[in-house]
Formats: sequence, structure tokens, C-alpha cells
Amino acid sequence: MDPSDATQPPQMAAGQIRGYDYGSSEAAKSPITPEEFELLKKSADFTEDDQRWLHTAGAVLTHQAESLVGKWRSAIAAHPHLAQYSLRPDGEKDRRYSAQSGQRFEQWILDTCLRPYDQDWLNYQQEIALRHTSVKKNKTDNVESAPTIHLRHIIAFTAVITDPEILKPFLASKGNSAEAVDKMHRAWCKSILLQIALWAEPYTNPQLAPGQW
Repeated sequence: MDPSDATQPPQMAAGQIRGYDYGSSEAAKSPITPEEFELLKKSADFTEDDQRWLHTAGAVLTHQAESLVGKWRSAIAAHPHLAQYSLRPDGEKDRRYSAQSGQRFEQWILDTCLRPYDQDWLNYQQEIALRHTSVKKNKTDNVESAPTIHLRHIIAFTAVITDPEILKPFLASKGNSAEAVDKMHRAWCKSILLQIALWAEPYTNPQLAPGQW
């Protein structure tokens, strides 16, 4: 697929996703200005070409998001120190919480690839970040679980989220060339680094989530 032709509208991982407030007044307001974000993109060398390749990746991943999330969740489940972030206080799995957050996880893949990186997108990055901290974690689904997900593990887990051995087989599954897969993967990695930089804001803000590194 030619990335210059990839102008797909935003896709939904499911017909209705509970707690998915993208573009609504319920989502947090990003403290990052568009001008600051443009500089951040330059720091990551994130270009319009990368955005086009992400659209191409989105077309490939739209019907594979559930399987990809399953791979990542298997990696989380294999490590108790990561798995405990989504368990109930008794150590058991809350299946409703798992299902609802899983759909949002799948939608995040599509939003990463297919949404324009505009003010709504910036706002939702802040919303995602807050939902990993004690400010909003567990509130969306009204569950009892760990009060925060520590930033150090979010940053470290990007190694899994960007792992080419996991991601590239999905990107190559529709017959794209090795060069196209490399470009999609490179654009994905840049986007993830941008998002991690944005998600760090509430953790480093003494008024929001101090001490949750």
C-alpha cells in the first residue's frame, strides 16, 4: 500500500467501548501546547512521512489489534510484578475490568496509527497518562486494583511494545515488502516514544502524581 494514499478515517476496535472518551469533554486537557508538541516531534524526528506510514500500519493492524494486545498481555502476565497492576486486592483477575481495558488497549493501537495528532489526540494522551496514575486509575471501570502503574515500568515495557519480533510479523501479514514493514515499524517506534514523553507529564507534576515513578 502506498502510504500517500492511506487516508483512512479513525476505526473502532468495537462498536461501543466503555470508558473511551476520545474527543469528548470528559477527557483531560493536555498541558502541552501545539507549539511544544511540534518541537517534541522534531526531537523524535517524527515527520509527515512517518504519519503516512502509521496510516499504512493502521490499515494492516485494524483486524489484528486483539491478537497483538493478546501478545503484549501474555508478556505482562508472565511477570507477577507487572500483572499485579491489574489484579484485585485478593490477587484474582477481574474479568470485566480485563475485557473493558482490553478493548481500550486495542483502540489505542488504532488511534496511534489512524488518528491525526491534533488537540483531541494530545488531550487523550493526558487522559491515558492520568488513568495510569492514582489520579484516575480504576475510576473509569469502578474497580479495586493497584492504585497506580509506576512510570518506570511503563517506560521499560516499551521494549515489548516496540519489539520487532512481536510487531513485524503483524505488519508483514498483508504482503507488504520488508522495506515497507521497516518503515511502518520505525514510525511506530517514534510514536511510542512521543507518547511516553507525553505520559510522563503527570508523574513529574508535583500537583498530580508525585512519588509514582
